[in-house]
Amino acid sequence: MTRTSSAESTGETLAWLSGFTPGAGPRYAQLATFIERAIATGALRPGDRLPPQRMLADLLGVNLTTVTRGLNEAHRRHLIESRGPLGTFVAPSRVELAQLVDLSMNIPPPPADVDLEALLRDGMSQVLIRSDIDLLMTYHLGGGSKADRHAGAQWLRPVIGAVDPAKVVVCPGAQSALAALILSATQAGDVILTEPLVYPGLPLVARQLGRRVECVATDADGMRPDMLEAACREHDARLLYLNPTLQNPTAATMPESRRLAIGAIAARFAVRIVEDDPYWRFAEDAPPPFARLVPQQTYYLSTLSKCLSPGLRTAYLVLPDAQSEAPFLASLRSLSLMATPLTTALVAQWMHDGSAAQLLAGVQAEARSRQQLARRILGGAAHAGSVKSTGSAGGIHVWHVLPDHWSANELTAFARSEGLVVAPASAFHSGRQAPNAVRISLGGCAGRSELTAALRKLADMLERRPHSDTAIVV
Repeated sequence: MTRTSSAESTGETLAWLSGFTPGAGPRYAQLATFIERAIATGALRPGDRLPPQRMLADLLGVNLTTVTRGLNEAHRRHLIESRGPLGTFVAPSRVELAQLVDLSMNIPPPPADVDLEALLRDGMSQVLIRSDIDLLMTYHLGGGSKADRHAGAQWLRPVIGAVDPAKVVVCPGAQSALAALILSATQAGDVILTEPLVYPGLPLVARQLGRRVECVATDADGMRPDMLEAACREHDARLLYLNPTLQNPTAATMPESRRLAIGAIAARFAVRIVEDDPYWRFAEDAPPPFARLVPQQTYYLSTLSKCLSPGLRTAYLVLPDAQSEAPFLASLRSLSLMATPLTTALVAQWMHDGSAAQLLAGVQAEARSRQQLARRILGGAAHAGSVKSTGSAGGIHVWHVLPDHWSANELTAFARSEGLVVAPASAFHSGRQAPNAVRISLGGCAGRSELTAALRKLADMLERRPHSDTAIVV
């Protein structure tokens, strides 16, 4: 059955048509974006009929050719469909067979107003002009060149303050850096202390290297100092792993007072802190990192994969002292010989010419918009006050506590059967009883319209109850 747009039927100006934005691309492309945005917000729904092209041209103050090109672009994006003499209609939602919408992988969202292709093209052009090609294409000693280390120190300065570039080690991603750090700073059988909910890569690499992970109880502010002190006495631990800002997966941020208390205990028991800090730049009014508060006690790890792009495969590790470098680099070389010289040269170029800051600002803006979207949609999924989402105005994931009628594993399985992938709490939990919650990542969808559809679908699932009859009849 064909529906007529309510705005059209009343003769009112169509609310989803907004004014063109100078510098935001060709007007025909902006028209297609108007339609896409209206579908995402619900202003246009499948089956709504669009006004005739001449009416659109009059409303927008453009010529007919521009409108025709805009509708062709909307067709290309599968937003609308033509039905001959009946007119042009909003297309039904596409069903992509064997394709899942992934809300489980934490990656930075693609920024709407940054031309990444242009940044790559211009950055690589400058690298090739300024660099010796033979040096870019040969083996390099691990840890990064002097220029790479200076670029890392420049990048980290707004977060942890001035740092000696000699203490900055360039690594091919955070996971290899974490593995090398555990290998160099601990022995087989040693204990690594963590919170019960932890980045899954930590226990994975600890098990592979024959180390033990022991959990320390937490409260609303994070790891409890009294329980940390007890764990230090019991286990004679060498490392304490923390992700204190927009923690993965809970999106919680540890206050400064708690950081100072934990830092004091770590210093007293000679336990080094591994501060995994990929999200600090997304947080509003984030407390100082441990690397500022207790730098002599802290290995500070910061990856570009969560705030710029995973494709850069670059992370920076700030060492607490010069004596740590040689054993760390030896361990890193046993796992990954070097970071890719071409990529690290591009990163250094972006740091110096402002491209990295431009890309970061775009990612931060997009993350804030997606957080607002998630709060608006998932906030409507509350069931008898039992649903809770936690996140930040600019983080790239939210932590969603489920209503009593869903278990995390049931919801995860059902969502997958419906084409959505979310991460259950059990994927992050190293203790006995995982909380009944899921982590929802906001960066995996290419556009906000796709994310909107996925979040609405998830919100609808949360309102429903699991099927009691799971028998399969064929």
